[in-house]
Amino acid sequence: EVLLRMHSVGICGSDVHYWQHGQIGDFVVKAPMVLGHEASGTVIKVGAGVTHLQPGDRVAIEPGVPREIDEYCKVGRYNLSPSIFFCATPPDDGNLCRFYKHSASFCYKLPDNVTFEEGALIEPLSVGIHACRRAGVTLGSKVFVSGSGPIGLVNVIVAKMMGAAVVVVTDLSASRLQKAKEVGADNIIQVTKETPQEVASKVKSLLGCMPDITVECTGVEACIQAGIYATRSGGTLVLVGLGPEMVTLPIVNAAVREVDIKGIFRYCNTWPMAIALLASKRVNVKPLVTHRFPLEKALEAFETTKRGEGIKVMLKCDPNDHNP
Repeated sequence: EVLLRMHSVGICGSDVHYWQHGQIGDFVVKAPMVLGHEASGTVIKVGAGVTHLQPGDRVAIEPGVPREIDEYCKVGRYNLSPSIFFCATPPDDGNLCRFYKHSASFCYKLPDNVTFEEGALIEPLSVGIHACRRAGVTLGSKVFVSGSGPIGLVNVIVAKMMGAAVVVVTDLSASRLQKAKEVGADNIIQVTKETPQEVASKVKSLLGCMPDITVECTGVEACIQAGIYATRSGGTLVLVGLGPEMVTLPIVNAAVREVDIKGIFRYCNTWPMAIALLASKRVNVKPLVTHRFPLEKALEAFETTKRGEGIKVMLKCDPNDHNP
């Protein structure tokens, strides 16, 4: 393990959800829990067995650490291990604090030209990498991203990076759609009161065809329905956003058109790729950070996120360094 002086921690929708509702699905908060899992910091102490890191190294933290080498770890899908430790998922504490210890194998050294905030943003960026990998985004793909919050935006960034020819994004919010354009979306659709079929038809007319891939980042029933109607026959719909446990879907429409519906759970094996992309300046996640607060103003930061203001709110955990 390594002991870290924490620097930047992003607030995620799941952090706000635990704070407000005390549970997400089967994960229930039963005792006080530290939030935070989008994080970076500086190594200040290393355990006896740690050789690849030393005090002074700046690192990004992968929050999910397998507790055992089970069959999921053996096939490289450790995110599915039922006993995995995960920051800020009950009962495991997160890293929104001054000092934090973590498995050294899941701390990745940041190159000098990658900031702490970029390091913290590797966590949401990894959701995009994992989702686009599962979707099979490749050269020339036509992609529909439903939802323009932080996770929708990282999927836009990654889809374009992986070779998508066109990316169209839908959302209710005009300001979030503008941000989608800023990070690389080719077309945007502001949804108001359209039916799912109408949304699908708008996507088709903008693209000139039905998208090969739909990445659904809202979890809203009507949006998942629109995703099924929009995706071309033989295409793939990836469900990234999490909504209610039970939803009504046009499943026969998907089945008879061989639309593959895939879920994702967090990510795995993404940090090295994300660091390489950031270091080479092939992706730019800096525009995602819209607000910064010192750790002492965490409540204000959480309230800001809860109100849906901006995109990504960053908390600064080192009292002597509030730089990005």
